[in-house]
Amino acid sequence: MEISAQYAKTALRTQVQAHVRQLPAAERVAASAQARALLREQPVWKQARWVLLFAPLPDELDIWPALAAALSAGKAVGLPRFDPATNCYAACQVQNLVSDLKIGRFGIHEPAEHCPPISLNRLDFILVPGVAFDLTGHRLGRGKGIYDQLLAAVSGTTSGVAFDEQIVREIPVAPHDIRVNCILTPTRWLQL
Repeated sequence: MEISAQYAKTALRTQVQAHVRQLPAAERVAASAQARALLREQPVWKQARWVLLFAPLPDELDIWPALAAALSAGKAVGLPRFDPATNCYAACQVQNLVSDLKIGRFGIHEPAEHCPPISLNRLDFILVPGVAFDLTGHRLGRGKGIYDQLLAAVSGTTSGVAFDEQIVREIPVAPHDIRVNCILTPTRWLQL
């Protein structure tokens, strides 16, 4: 059963990624701005004091400007930092968008070494990347299970972030897969 789920995940990952790559750049920019505007309206975002965001890859919805907005609103903000020794992400606090960031292992912005770790149970709200999500909160990641380890340890509200084209009917699941509580797209906020 686990083998067939892995094959199904690989096939779905390939299909969704190909579809997202076909989105025109202008459409991605507009969709990302719509999603950020929708996020700002959510009570869970407004009330959150400690938030964990992520640095989006080029094929992901661009939530990066939300980092500066969260800092300006007085929120304590964290980003994941990859630890090659443990093959896990750690949440680390970012206070300055210039001095606190570096390019990490996967070519994305991460907190620099001097940024203090954040206890995962302190986080109120976590934005979560994914290749695809279904309407029950199942998430299809990039296939390494690294984000699932982080999600298993958080107690705050978790929200998947995706283009509308990344919402699928059903995601094949494995026992280690962690569901999200909400999904943010450019046109929808889904509380699950």
